[in-house]
Amino acid sequence: MSDTAVNVTSKKDWASDQEVRWCPGCGDYGILLAVQQLMPELGVAPENTVFISGIGCSSRFPYYMNTYGVHSIHGRAPAIATGVAIARPDLDVWVVTGDGDGLSIGGNHLIHALRRNVDLTILLFNNRIYGLTKGQYSPTSEIGKVTKSTPAGSIDPPFNPLSVALGAEASFVARTHDLDRKHMMETFRAAHDHRGAAFVEIFQNCNVFNDGQFTDIVRRQNRDEMLIELVHGEPIRFGADRQRGVSVGADGQLRIVDVAEVGEEAILVHDAERNDPSLAFALARLSNDDHSPTPFGIFRRVQRQEYASAIAAQLAQASERKGPGDLAALLRSNGTWNVTSTN
Repeated sequence: MSDTAVNVTSKKDWASDQEVRWCPGCGDYGILLAVQQLMPELGVAPENTVFISGIGCSSRFPYYMNTYGVHSIHGRAPAIATGVAIARPDLDVWVVTGDGDGLSIGGNHLIHALRRNVDLTILLFNNRIYGLTKGQYSPTSEIGKVTKSTPAGSIDPPFNPLSVALGAEASFVARTHDLDRKHMMETFRAAHDHRGAAFVEIFQNCNVFNDGQFTDIVRRQNRDEMLIELVHGEPIRFGADRQRGVSVGADGQLRIVDVAEVGEEAILVHDAERNDPSLAFALARLSNDDHSPTPFGIFRRVQRQEYASAIAAQLAQASERKGPGDLAALLRSNGTWNVTSTN
């Protein structure tokens, strides 16, 4: 990312002149607004920023940002973004994808961008449905989900996006939701500031094909009892009076407990900077369904070598040993063939 000073910008400077075309009431509007309001605060310039998407409702995002952008092909956004980030490490590169685009056909591209620790800010809109193609089940749809493509109910165990990211050793993993702009902006800011692959899952409502999927968790009147806010270095407590918390049982399993029953000393202190991802993974699996308390915030934030920097160091080392490369000589270094027609 560029460290060059830039002119002060406003939200208007980041919004394109394109008409925003999502279904009325779609959660994507809230995410777009959060990003457009955040960008002026990051001290970056539109001309040094790139948004890359795949295919899906979320993937219209680059049209609405006054930056460089690529609306690419299904699932390939992380691969294209990897090329951009390696070739131009001075740019801010964002990936916008969905649960279908990023975890189905694009699953391998996503996990390899994460394991390589490419300097990308990846926003995955998770509405647990295929919206653009009119309501088929997706890789995150729950078992039993009745859709046009699963009329008898889905029998596929769903992906947990955070578990996928943590399993790929992502160095930054977080979750937010589309009804809290302040939380989205704070989360996106932390992801952007992280050096390396930052993965953010966003609970996003599709009010046409999967309306209310996360209502029991994210509705304002439910948040005190259903949202478990993760803050590094602080005990994991929640509830209107912070009367509930998360503790580790004798069997190593995380459990939601009443603080008065177990005592404050038994409440787990969140450590997002722990190198071992097992705690973050356990927190990602804490919620059993969409009707039980669910953690939000930064699950993991650790430092390790960023991919483009590693490549640059490798090239510099090779140049010191052998001198500057000669591409033309490389192309002509081995045998060649002349193909002639017999006609």
